[in-house]
Amino acid sequence: MKNVLIFALTLCAILFTATAQDDTVQQSQIKVNGACGMCKARIEKAMKIDGVAKSQWNKTTKVLAVSYKPSVITIDSLQHRLALVGHDTEIYKAADSVYAALPPCCHYRTEPTH
Repeated sequence: MKNVLIFALTLCAILFTATAQDDTVQQSQIKVNGACGMCKARIEKAMKIDGVAKSQWNKTTKVLAVSYKPSVITIDSLQHRLALVGHDTEIYKAADSVYAALPPCCHYRTEPTH
């Protein structure tokens, strides 16, 4: 009986450790194009999803600081999500139609859209 109890406690400790590691938060920076306060609001709103603990976009540096759980979401999927709302990142470009639909103050590209 004592061996069963020791085994059960050991198993619980291992499972608790594995679960705790899945909740680790990683910090990263993503270059995200934008132009104004409306962009900031849109970019940060796009990051209000499960797996993202915190995000803040800097209009001057065009850098999004994001704290997220890699066990829940990937940095690649975060960048894809940003492109879907109209903001180019280092690896994804927003569709021209989505970019064109942004308010004029949010247009950050120097070349015309087609």
